[in-house]
Amino acid sequence: MPKPWTLTEDQMSEILPQFHKRFPDFSDRLKAFSLWQVGKPYELFCLGEESGVDTDPIFRMDVSDCTVHILTSLASVQSQSWDEAKSNLIDIHYKPNKKGISIPTYKSRWHYTTNRIQENPSTVNITPSIIPEQELKSVSITLNVKENGDAFLDLNWNKPTMISYIPNGLINLDLLKKLPDIVGVAFVKKSYFKMGLVVAHEGMVIDQKNIIHASSEYGKTVKMSFMDYYFRNDGPLFDGVLFFEFHPLKD
Repeated sequence: MPKPWTLTEDQMSEILPQFHKRFPDFSDRLKAFSLWQVGKPYELFCLGEESGVDTDPIFRMDVSDCTVHILTSLASVQSQSWDEAKSNLIDIHYKPNKKGISIPTYKSRWHYTTNRIQENPSTVNITPSIIPEQELKSVSITLNVKENGDAFLDLNWNKPTMISYIPNGLINLDLLKKLPDIVGVAFVKKSYFKMGLVVAHEGMVIDQKNIIHASSEYGKTVKMSFMDYYFRNDGPLFDGVLFFEFHPLKD
């Protein structure tokens, strides 16, 4: 098939049903769709609300950053057309209001991966089920509040939270063997804690060995060995990981 970043909206609408036909299982379809996006150009912060603070598109397939790769893949594999994928992206990417309806606004967006995997039913934290809790490291932090007390983003929102992550000493091939065939991974960076953040990057681990992620380092979406990506000659890139499952909007 032609690559997604070369297609029009109508062409995408023709192709999406083919994924459902060939991969009826949700997880298989998500893995196939993620692999299809390998090579897509990288662009940071490329989704918005099409108005207001961030005028970038609500849904797009021409470029990705790490979070956008995950969210657009998740929305697309639950859709039969471009318009349905955009609607599903809104349900995944924005917090529901008191009536349970997700409306795309800058302040209602799930800006923080840590918050999203704790509360969003589409991306559910499974880290404590992989490693015994006593072996995990924990951080207590107020999301969106910097060390000096200022907000990191102008959201009129913060969240005191505690989250446990797998430290570098426990990240090995045996750990990867415990994972599902496709799972989300979020990378913890201690230097980010002072900014009111925990996660510095995220991607998908497939087949217990490879990572697919939209990478600023490579300038595109890539598939590569997870261990080779994480552990470099001068040491690990991050300070730990979190893993999260993908769930469809409608079971």
